[in-house]
Amino acid sequence: MPASERAIELLTAAAEAAHDKKAENVLAFDVSEQLAITDAFLVASASNDRQVRAIVDAIEDKLRVDFDAKPVRREGAREGRWVLLDYLEIVIHVQHDEERAFYSLERLWRDCPVIPLPSAVPDASGSASASASASGSAPASAE
Repeated sequence: MPASERAIELLTAAAEAAHDKKAENVLAFDVSEQLAITDAFLVASASNDRQVRAIVDAIEDKLRVDFDAKPVRREGAREGRWVLLDYLEIVIHVQHDEERAFYSLERLWRDCPVIPLPSAVPDASGSASASASASGSAPASAE
């Protein structure tokens, strides 16, 4: 079963909030077929710890205000290198560029369908996410 409509709504809002705080390489994956515990992942990165925390704060604010959604778990916020926000339907990973390159979540989940994000949110290849996802495959940089 593909990601739920609510999961897609949460992902879209989170991606927009992340983009507003200058997040880079924003990607969303439908992991519902591989994981029973969540429908989708959102992955974003930033070049420094302060920006990672700002992105996380913006996402939390947006989802709380617009969807009355609060994460059931929040990990890594103190260090600001890799913050995980678990909203049950979705899990959001905001990583420092170095952690993003080292752990390469895109590579790990590359067999999962990419979820199109609003055209204003650039993906890892630098183009609009919706156009990269139209082919139904992960961006070339994830392969």
